[in-house]
Amino acid sequence: MSIFREIVKAIRITLVIWLLTAIVYPLFILLVGQSFFPISANGSMILNINDQPIGSTLIGQGFTSDRYFHGRPSAVRYSQGKKAQPTGISGGSNLAPTNPELKGRILKQVEKLQNQDKQPVADLIYTSGSGLDPHISLKAAQQQIERVAQARGIREDDIIPLINKYLDGRFLGVFGEPGVNLLRLNYALDLQDINRQQN
Repeated sequence: MSIFREIVKAIRITLVIWLLTAIVYPLFILLVGQSFFPISANGSMILNINDQPIGSTLIGQGFTSDRYFHGRPSAVRYSQGKKAQPTGISGGSNLAPTNPELKGRILKQVEKLQNQDKQPVADLIYTSGSGLDPHISLKAAQQQIERVAQARGIREDDIIPLINKYLDGRFLGVFGEPGVNLLRLNYALDLQDINRQQN
């Protein structure tokens, strides 16, 4: 009889723990997230003027047009394309420093920047560990101002305030380096173009 009572007690404890950890806690976190941090809780998505999502400020995108600021090279091509379906991929190249393929890719990127009369900046040469980095350094952004301004037919002074606006500081004011959020910056440039065309 005591074994039966212990089994019933164990089942009751299991059900209570399951109720707390599988239902009550997740619902509480969902409620707190949606109430106090709705943008972050929903993936930090940016919507265009038609209320359609164009991307998350937390995940980089592969911008290639001269009209846009370009991000860091990505070993996974920013999880875009058929290989990334349906959930996307993240990761680095995992090439060792002595790997000739890595050296060749870096030298090719350096040569490309030097042909544009640009000083090679680390985050425009080296891939990020995740391959999905949404930021570039202020220095890397400043090196691209001239190209973007020419492609859009605007003055460089029209771009500088946007770079400063979308410069994210260090995490908690201490960790990491300040970085410019590329999706926000590039979308702000598109909005600027739309406003100019309407006026």
